[in-house]
Amino acid sequence: MVVLNKELMTIVREVDVIPFRNRLKEHAVKIGMGLVNQTKIITAASELARNMLKYAKGGKVTLEVISTGRENGIRLTFKDQGPGIANIPMAMKDGYSTAKSLGLGLPGTKRLVSEFNIESEVGKGTTVTVIKWKNG
Repeated sequence: MVVLNKELMTIVREVDVIPFRNRLKEHAVKIGMGLVNQTKIITAASELARNMLKYAKGGKVTLEVISTGRENGIRLTFKDQGPGIANIPMAMKDGYSTAKSLGLGLPGTKRLVSEFNIESEVGKGTTVTVIKWKNG
């Protein structure tokens, strides 16, 4: 896999999400991603950014345009130094929430992207990496 473009953005306030979403859309359009897949990656990214703000008071996002040679896509890595997630399998179940929400954030995000990975350590933070392929 080759990284064609890489940007690091800091999200510490709600207003930081808007320029991040705009940059994400620019890159998605540039690689020829269709409107449905653009909407999916932007929705997933918005949810993950909001989680970073809500649970960790912000963090950093690495936005990368990637290519396998045959397929182009976008990889987003959300990294925070928040409280971490004690039970990832539970957090990935629909309806599970520690914040009295609907509990659809992480499992819903996973359904919107092509690839999803989460790593977390209690007291250290969480890293979520998602990939959305142009045609997937």
